[in-house]
Amino acid sequence: MFRAIFRLFRRVLGWGLLVLIIVFVGYLAVRFLEDEPVTYADDRDHFKYGSTGGDRLAGIPTGIWQILPTLCAKYLPGEGWQSLGFIYEPGKELPIGTSVRRSFGFDRVFLNCAACHSGTYRETPDGERTIVLGMPANNLDLAAFRDFLGQCTVDEEFNSLRILAELERAGVDYDWIDRAALGTVGVPLMRFGLLLARHRFRFLDRQPEAGPGRFDTFNPAKVLMNWPLEKLPEREWIGLNDFPSLWIQGQREDRGMQLHWDGNNDSVDERNRSAAFGSGGLPVVIDRESLARTAAWLRNDDVNVPPAYPFPIDGELAAKGKPLYAQYCADCHGVDGRNFEGKYVGKVEPIDRVRTDPCRLDNYTRLLAVNQNLLYGGYPEERFRRFRKTNGYANMPLDGIWLRGPYLHNGSVPTLRHLLEPSENRPKVFFRGNDVFDQKRVGFVWDVAEQNGRRFFRYETQCIDDPERGVFCAYEKNPENRYPDNKCVVSKWAGNGNRGHEGRRYGTHLAAADKDAIVEYLKTF
Repeated sequence: MFRAIFRLFRRVLGWGLLVLIIVFVGYLAVRFLEDEPVTYADDRDHFKYGSTGGDRLAGIPTGIWQILPTLCAKYLPGEGWQSLGFIYEPGKELPIGTSVRRSFGFDRVFLNCAACHSGTYRETPDGERTIVLGMPANNLDLAAFRDFLGQCTVDEEFNSLRILAELERAGVDYDWIDRAALGTVGVPLMRFGLLLARHRFRFLDRQPEAGPGRFDTFNPAKVLMNWPLEKLPEREWIGLNDFPSLWIQGQREDRGMQLHWDGNNDSVDERNRSAAFGSGGLPVVIDRESLARTAAWLRNDDVNVPPAYPFPIDGELAAKGKPLYAQYCADCHGVDGRNFEGKYVGKVEPIDRVRTDPCRLDNYTRLLAVNQNLLYGGYPEERFRRFRKTNGYANMPLDGIWLRGPYLHNGSVPTLRHLLEPSENRPKVFFRGNDVFDQKRVGFVWDVAEQNGRRFFRYETQCIDDPERGVFCAYEKNPENRYPDNKCVVSKWAGNGNRGHEGRRYGTHLAAADKDAIVEYLKTF
């Protein structure tokens, strides 16, 4: 009888353990297989914080995101993520341009569209800043963000024991299962992923430093398609350009305008999916519902518009500038900031005519267009069909132009007033990253190297002799960015040239008073 009871006990215990194992495995499956983004009722909040799907692939656990600026503070130019140009709203733990998704058992954070398309301005250095959605991200230094993650990853501090200790010190509430998962799998996988990204994005190391407000647009796509970038011709290496604005997309699409700086696509949907692809939103992980909601908001020209110019405008001077603008600018840039009618608006201006820096144009090749049109091959209704190689840069409408400085596709001219000067009279060196507005010239304060303890990025449009830094232009291949035959020539200043958009066609021959009047009128856009 004792043996029978023992066998019964063993059988019950065995079944009980099996049930417990099944329940525990089921619990872990539910916990670690959940895939839900944080959602927002308001469309503006969705643009700021909604997911594009990149957080599925590249998401960083929110706790680790919070401690990284402390863990690797020596690799930041200042304190916290703000020092890289991320914008925080009052009361928010995460910056604009980040989304949170519950996946693999953790809330994970990564970048979305608003990171590169939200900016700020202020009237004075000590004044309150105004956040503007759809504006180019004049603060964000995306290349420095990549460098920070790469440097942090290879630092000896980036290990499971140190990260778990820092999470506990910071009061991040992870239970023992989370800590075990992070220590044994999460941190090693994150390290591997960041090291892989650091290696893949090594092309940035051979380019001029980007600085805030701009990045290489299409080399990341080549990287994600596993191109051997070192084997490409040198003239295709440099793809730096400013972040564009995202206002009034409906009219752009209705008029069939060529999008991107070089006009290589005329589909807003394809442009959006391409941007999501660059931030990790690959076809298998992209959040289609979320991206469609963002696209619908961007197309709504009743709500997605630039703010009105907030400073005084000289009405009499602006009235003098209106007919001058109509004569020299309207055919290419539209009637005004809301009416985009014009013979050449949204069409590509050949490089031989506009003669601006050719490196971004040369970076996007016919072969890349062919490869992009093969993406989403498993999703016929979403497959790219509209990418093409062009021979110049697209004429953009000027909605909210006062917030889109610095100017030209590569941000090589600090203000609108400077843009109306011949290139030899434009600044050869200026500073980027300041959001104090220049009301006279229209742009952002550009001639201040440091303000309130913050140093700004020194932008050089060409080689400048500077013995203190060991720079001597005589040793550069192309010291003045005088590109032969409008083709990119690699140097430390490639992609930074401020020439072009000059001559009688572009109004740079006008009298100073007429130029001032045009700039005053552009404030109304």
